[in-house]
Amino acid sequence: MDSLADALHTALTLVVSGDATLLGIVALSLEVSLSAVACATLIGLPIGAALAVTRFAGRQSVIVLLNALMGLPPVVVGLVIYLLLSRAGPLGQFGLLFTPGAMVLAQTVLIAPIIAALGRQALEDAWHEYEEQLRSLDVGNFDAALTLLWDMRFSLLTAVLAGLGRASAEVGAVMIVGGNIDGVTRVMTTTIALETSKGDLPLALALGMVLIAIVLLLNAAAHLLKDAAQRRYG
Repeated sequence: MDSLADALHTALTLVVSGDATLLGIVALSLEVSLSAVACATLIGLPIGAALAVTRFAGRQSVIVLLNALMGLPPVVVGLVIYLLLSRAGPLGQFGLLFTPGAMVLAQTVLIAPIIAALGRQALEDAWHEYEEQLRSLDVGNFDAALTLLWDMRFSLLTAVLAGLGRASAEVGAVMIVGGNIDGVTRVMTTTIALETSKGDLPLALALGMVLIAIVLLLNAAAHLLKDAAQRRYG
């Protein structure tokens, strides 16, 4: 019990004092996760909007596949990205393996289906309300999708936050493609796993505290933004 109390005390000290190692890991984690969420949002929301407003043969099969991709095993994604980026792989010439760029790519592949699937559901619910009016104005599918994305932008924050939560908690894929290199690709989740396995609890606990705090703050900010927008726009 004393050792646990000491570890918690040391962890709090690291957080409060702004330990340089801790801050470097946190900064890299935010850079990778937020970049991946931005890329996945640019990919996922248009796909979700397109599926919401268009009807075509095989559409239901595409939706089922998209929902299935939400549960992609991270280690399998990491392995596939590793093979693509390895020296013998088709993308090996770019030298991305064991860099933050590879980690962003892996996280984007993991979270784009989540944002697309959740976004599609929200947009399709809205489409039932908007469809008759937009069709009467002779609005095409492309413009209708853009209209839905704009009008539902605050509601879609939930889908984006779900992607951010997956990215923030990711270990397996980023460990494989990033290599967990100290000062280069070591992020919060991989450091927590490494330090816990080594029995070095203070840094792991400190990073766990910071990770939880960041997730709570981002969710609170998104909730406040959504509420403010609803009050303003009705």
